[in-house]
Amino acid sequence: MSARTLPLLFLNLGGEMLYILDQRLRAQSIPGEKARKGERLFVFAVMNDIITTMFNKKFMEELFKPQELYSKKALRTVYDRLAHASIMRLNQASMDKLYDLMTMAFKYQVLLCPRPKDLLLVTFNHLDAIKDFIHDSPGILNQVDETFRQLIETYSCLSAGEFQLIRQTLLIFFQDMHIRVSIFLKDKVQNSNGRFVLPISGPVPWGTEVPGLIRMFNRNGDEVKRTEFTTDGNYVTPQREGSFDLYGDRVLKLGTNMYSVSRPVETHMSGSSKNLASQAKENLTPNPLAKEELNFLARLLGGLDVKTPGGSETGFRLNLFTTDEEEEHAALTRPEELSYKVIDIEATQEPGRRAELSRILGELEVAEPRPASSGKGEDLLALMDGL
Repeated sequence: MSARTLPLLFLNLGGEMLYILDQRLRAQSIPGEKARKGERLFVFAVMNDIITTMFNKKFMEELFKPQELYSKKALRTVYDRLAHASIMRLNQASMDKLYDLMTMAFKYQVLLCPRPKDLLLVTFNHLDAIKDFIHDSPGILNQVDETFRQLIETYSCLSAGEFQLIRQTLLIFFQDMHIRVSIFLKDKVQNSNGRFVLPISGPVPWGTEVPGLIRMFNRNGDEVKRTEFTTDGNYVTPQREGSFDLYGDRVLKLGTNMYSVSRPVETHMSGSSKNLASQAKENLTPNPLAKEELNFLARLLGGLDVKTPGGSETGFRLNLFTTDEEEEHAALTRPEELSYKVIDIEATQEPGRRAELSRILGELEVAEPRPASSGKGEDLLALMDGL
């Protein structure tokens, strides 16, 4: 497995999460005082808080260190913390649905990448869209641009073989996920069993030729014969390569926001996934070192304990289902083995490393402090008093 996969996985899944949250925040009416102060301001503030947390400098530095992927359960915990880095709150069923949509969207993008290196273009598409979300916040834009530069510095020198290893690592991570998504089902790119339908037509990878010609060479390297054959697909040569710079035309459309037009985003557990859940259980107990690493990531994302704001204000609850009844039904019918629950972690090994992490955490500001109106300023990610 590649030790350079985690940043691409985290950033692309995070981009998909922001697409979904933006769509749902705009679709779900916001009651009371928040609505009177403006839905647009509320959405902007929620997205700003999450993006600020996601692209925190110290967190990005740790993320880009060569390391193995976390387990599905551990990575899900990180996104649970990230999704709650603002006043917005999701219950278990909505968080499960959010994570299903994120993972299936990025899995489809990985499968459709014309060449392994194009995974970087998919990531750039996500970051370009994230910059559009916070175009009025120069400070946060600088954080995202710094991540852009880290990506270019880290991945521009990798060989095609190293990108192929990254792609294989991602496919191994996603191989048992077969959640049906209504958008994919309606577009006929996903079967009823949750498996994707890969196209046999379209542009070939940059730098390659359209199939249909076999060349034969002698021992001196001279071409001696050509044979043509017909193909079932309708292939075309791409006009140009996508830009791998900080700014530019990515050409590739994978990783752009498929929720820009309001569409339903229901998910359903496929039959094969149900059978998998009933026949085998994943080992959910991470080893101590993995726990310690997750502990560090969770702290960087805002603390291991997500505190519920005191008093009657409990934050704005976002529902990814059409009604509360659908949300409750989804929570009851989801197989326990496939439900991601928050993992409480206590690092117990490597005291020297813990001391170093404590030093970093002591210097870390996950978000800019806001004036506290009700004595809750100690939790910078719990409330947004400016709304």
